[in-house]
Amino acid sequence: MVNRLVPVVLLALLAAVHAQLWLGRGSLPRVNAMQRQIDVQKAANAQAQAANERLTSEVHDLKEGLDMVEEKARSELGMVRPNEIYVQFTPR
Repeated sequence: MVNRLVPVVLLALLAAVHAQLWLGRGSLPRVNAMQRQIDVQKAANAQAQAANERLTSEVHDLKEGLDMVEEKARSELGMVRPNEIYVQFTPR
């Protein structure tokens, strides 16, 4: 009887480990799904980092030089210098 009990216990343990591998909290499908979520989040983080770097550069330019301020005033607000004529073309 002992000869049959050991293999049954070992098979039960193997089944438990195998079930944990496929159905448990750290199962392979769950790990793959989480890895895909991490990849998506890393891509979003990279886009946000690029936007942050662009904005940081723009803030630095605004603090350091007046060229950027003048460019923004001309393009966004339509401001002109004294004795300058503003001409705007509209496409047909």
